[in-house]
Amino acid sequence: MSRLYDTIEPSVIDDEMLNTAVEEQGPKEEAGKIAKAEGIDFADVGSLRLDYKNILKIDNLWCFKSLVKLQLDNNIIERIEGLDHLTNLVWLDLSFNNIDVIEGLEKLVKLEDLTLYNNRISRIENMDTLTNLHVLSLGNNDLDTLENILYLRRFKNLRTLNLAGNPFCENTEPSYKSYLVAFLPHLEYLDYRLIDEDTKDAAEKKFDVAIEELLHDERGAERKQKEKEEQEMQLQLHTAAFVERMDGSDLFESLYTEDVEGQKLNTMPGVDELLGEYGKKFTETCKNIFDVGLSKHEEESPRS
Repeated sequence: MSRLYDTIEPSVIDDEMLNTAVEEQGPKEEAGKIAKAEGIDFADVGSLRLDYKNILKIDNLWCFKSLVKLQLDNNIIERIEGLDHLTNLVWLDLSFNNIDVIEGLEKLVKLEDLTLYNNRISRIENMDTLTNLHVLSLGNNDLDTLENILYLRRFKNLRTLNLAGNPFCENTEPSYKSYLVAFLPHLEYLDYRLIDEDTKDAAEKKFDVAIEELLHDERGAERKQKEKEEQEMQLQLHTAAFVERMDGSDLFESLYTEDVEGQKLNTMPGVDELLGEYGKKFTETCKNIFDVGLSKHEEESPRS
């Protein structure tokens, strides 16, 4: 179980702790003596164990830029932080701590194996950038909402998942295992057991309607996201060419809408017709400027 630091003297990750850990885990015998005599550059260290150190806060690891494997299990850590510089991490163990929120992992885009077993986490979140995630352990936490597991559908490389020991595992209808197998089709192992084809087929049949509805919603969301990204790209292009919002009536309408005094003209007879004609000419002029500006920008871009 997670431990309370009010009964334990917290430790700080300082140079003494790091030097000791690196020496203990480094080369032995003659090679070890040479390494100790010459000094070990933290930037060259690929693996580091800091387990069972009573560490309260993750800190002072910024020098370990080549680190691939980091073990911080069985401490009293409360927050995931101080890892932004460890961009080469592939394996991270934060099990048996006091963490209650998944955070601080955005820069660890190479991470493949993440262990958060036996903490106080109540929600799966803030992991969008971990697209290479292959193994995830979240067993023995405080996850109580089965639908939150759908967040993991975005991880197409996820093959091994451990969720045993969470509140939703008990008295859940439908069975959380069949639910997970149905909605996370890329999984191969669940709670340390291989998922066989019969189990997959049964789960898919049980939730076929719900899965189809979910797929429909996901396709719609993907479509909207793609449209949004394309619009943002177009806006960036138009901004770079100094012609943003000039390919339609948006500019005129925004200027007129924001003109408080201009709104008073609406009460005068015949103004609507005049404004309509003026707006048409204004928009045509803007469109001409837009076409020329965009064409000029595209001609110059290859040479820039």
